[in-house]
Parts: sequence; C-alpha cells; structure tokens
Amino acid sequence: MTDAGPNLIPLIIVTLALASFIVAGLRARARSASDYGIGGRYIGRIGGGAAIASNWMSAASLLGMGGLLYLHGYYALAYVIGWTGGYVLLLVLMAGQIRRFGKYTAPDFVGDRYASPMAGLISAGISITISIIYCTAQFKGIGMLFGWLFGTGYRNGVILGAVVVVGYVIISGVLGVARNQQLQYTLLIVSFILPLMVLAYKLGYFWVLPQFGYGVAIQDLKREFGINFAAPFASGSLFQWISLCFTLMVGTAGLPHVLSRFYVVPNIRDARWSLVWGLFFIALIYWSAPAYAVFARLLEARTGMTLPPAAAEKMADLIVIRTAVMGGLPPWMIGILAAGAVSAAFFTVAGLLITGASSFSHDIYYRFINPRASETTKMALSKAAVVALAVVVLVIAMDPPGLIAEITAVAFALAGNTIFPAFLLGIWWGRANRHGVIAGMLTGVVITFSTPLFGRFLPVVADIFPLTSSAFFGAPAVIAVMVAVSLLTPPPPEEVRRFLAEQVHGHMD
Repeated sequence: MTDAGPNLIPLIIVTLALASFIVAGLRARARSASDYGIGGRYIGRIGGGAAIASNWMSAASLLGMGGLLYLHGYYALAYVIGWTGGYVLLLVLMAGQIRRFGKYTAPDFVGDRYASPMAGLISAGISITISIIYCTAQFKGIGMLFGWLFGTGYRNGVILGAVVVVGYVIISGVLGVARNQQLQYTLLIVSFILPLMVLAYKLGYFWVLPQFGYGVAIQDLKREFGINFAAPFASGSLFQWISLCFTLMVGTAGLPHVLSRFYVVPNIRDARWSLVWGLFFIALIYWSAPAYAVFARLLEARTGMTLPPAAAEKMADLIVIRTAVMGGLPPWMIGILAAGAVSAAFFTVAGLLITGASSFSHDIYYRFINPRASETTKMALSKAAVVALAVVVLVIAMDPPGLIAEITAVAFALAGNTIFPAFLLGIWWGRANRHGVIAGMLTGVVITFSTPLFGRFLPVVADIFPLTSSAFFGAPAVIAVMVAVSLLTPPPPEEVRRFLAEQVHGHMD
C-alpha cells in the first residue's frame, strides 16, 4: 500500500488534525518540570476519563488489535479481554490507594513506600525500559501509516513521524497533551466508528450498532466460504490464551504512564470515577476492532483478494485502513480514519516519552545525582531525555521484531512482572520491605526476558514464560519471592506502616 504515490486527501486531513493538536499544545505548553511529565492539571471526571482513554488508545488498539483479530480470529480476543480487564483490576485494587499515597511517579511510589532509593532507581530503569518497548510498537504504527500517506517506504515514514512526535513533546509537554487528550478522544471515537458504520451499511449489515451487527458477517463467512472466524483456540492453546489474558491484565495495572494518571485528581472518588469513565470510553473502541477484522476477511473472500499467509501478516497492522479502501469508502472518510490512527500512535508516544524522560530527570537525576537541581535544569534534562529515548526507539523500530500488538504485549509482561507486584504488596501488605521489592523486581526482569535469554538452551522456559505472556506464572512467582524475602529480613520502618494504615487505608476522602 505504499507504491501508488501519496494519498493526498487523507494526507491533508491527517495534517490538519495534527496541526490542531500542535496549536492546542502551544497554547498550553509546559513551563515547569511539574507540568513536564510529573504533575499536571485536573480536568474533571469525564475529562479525566477521556484523557485515560486517549492515553490508552495507542496504535496497538486502533491498528494492532484489528490486525491480530484479522490473523487469528477468536484467539486475539485475549487482547480485548486482557486490556479492558486490567482497568477493572486497577479500579478495584489500586486506583484510590495510589491517589491517597500522593507520589507523582511509579518510581516515587516504590522508593518512598519501601524507604529505599535503590528500589526507586530499579523501578525508574524498568519504567524507562517499558517506555522504550511500548514506543517501539507505536513507532512501527507511525512508520506504516506515514509510509502509506506519503507513498514512501516504511523507514522514511518512521523517521518523519519520529521528528514530528519529538518536536511536539518538547514544545508542549504533558499539560498540552492532557488538554489535547479530550479533543483527541473525540477524534478517535468519530474516526474509528463512523467509517465502520458506513462499511456495515455498504455490506448490508446492521449499521446503527455495527459492533453487534458484525455477528451476522461471521455467519456469512462460514456459510459462504467455510471460514470459521469464531473457532476458539485455532491459533493457540487454551493455556496460551489464558496466560496472555492474565499478563495483559496485570500489565495494564502496572504500566507507569497509566498509574501516573491518578496523581492529578483531587480525591479518591474522582480517581475512581475517572477510571470508570475511561473504561467506558475504551470499550467503545474495543467493541469496534473485531468488526473491522471480520469485514476485512469478508471483503477479501468476496473479491477474491485473499492474501497468502506471509503477505497477510505483513499487511495485518494496516488492515483497518485496507478494509476501508477495499470497502470503497470515500478518500475523505479514509483520511478521517487515518487521522484517528495517527493521533492514537502520536499521543501514546508523547505520553510514553514524557514518562520515560521524567523517570530520568526526576527519579534518577534529581533524587540521586543533584537534589538541588533547579526547575529549569530538570526541564532541560527532560527534553534531552525525550530526544535520547526517541533515538533509541527509532533505531529499534527500523527493524521491528513483531506485530504492533505483540511488541506492546512484551511491555505489559515486564510491567506485570515488576511494577504490579511492587504496587500490589506495597499497598495491601505492610510487611513488604525494600529487600523483598528489590529481589522481586529483579526476578521479574529475568522472568520477562527468560525466553530470549535461556529459551534456546532450556526449551521448557519458553513454554512456562512465553515472551508476551510470562506474567501468568511470573507475577505469582515474583509475589512469592517478595513475601519470602520480606519475611526473612527486617520489617519496613514503622512510619511507613503507620502511614499505610492511617492515610492510605484509614479513611475515605
């Protein structure tokens, strides 16, 4: 889809959409480090929910999920269930307590809760690694979209997209991003669902709610072409499906840039209601992705344009755009769909780069190297860290190691094996101490990357700890390590335990 020259009308629409966000960002550009990644402004429950949803709606959601559903059918619903279920887990277990604890970043929480600068440093390193892995997936989506828009190769597309993203983050900072996220979600919901409604109408299905009407298309696929799109576990075993669901759930509840959203709400009720609204907004998008995948399969079958497996996998991450093209949608509507997908990847990268940069400037430089650093110095370091992280991600994204959603799942596995156990026990078990959390997080890092490290020599490792699904056994193992080490070593300071009992669990705001 990149050899037919520029797609002019979609390109103009995407440019106008991005320009509107940049103008909004310039109006709200960050002027201090508290705005630039480690603070922010409260924007209301519904606004906060929209910000959570837009922060979450990445290229993995708008492009990668549709691609995996297109390739694997029912099996890929593990991503839908895992990612939405993770927000329920976060709402029930940690959202209110995180707000009460009152720390600005995940490393801040870990360092203060466990009274250990070393634990905070390890957490900062993990947060940066998560940002790099997650950004790699987004950069792949950006590269494919920009390549299609400009009619050029993937590598040129990813370089151009990286320059635009980094420029925006440096200019506007997190305050502009937070305001833009409400506007962005409006664009996302309209751009993703409006073309789907038109597709359903053109194909003769219930178009008012195509998220329900595509079930008839699944039946037509089976009846007309013998394609059983809803066959369970055709692309993987029950164990693989469950372990992937579990990993994505606990990973969602442990992602640093998701957790940081609760630090800018004024009280626990707003923290929880923002998350409820965010889950609702997320569900609107997730109900729609399977419909695109089904319509893609149906259009391919009816037009005789079914791709061979290798070509289908290569094209999967752009299947949402390809479906709109195959369905004969007008160029302006395809442009709206592309604008939504570009903005999803664009602003997820912005949030991730800011999270990684703040981990460096605040959690590493300020806390360990120069506690007297001025706001100007911290902000300059944050901007330099954004550029450095973007360069690292760009190099990796030049030759991406998998599909968008698969790369993203590795970041979730790392978060689920490290940050999630640290927060879970840190909030709910006062006896957890610095020795336990350090041992647990280091164990989690080893478990996450055990397949590429040891899989060739010990094949059983790849069966127990798959790269994208390692938290099913990994997170419980890390929790067990934290409990065992904590019980074998001195308890945490009494003031920490008292703070948990009195401030985090002792009252309701």
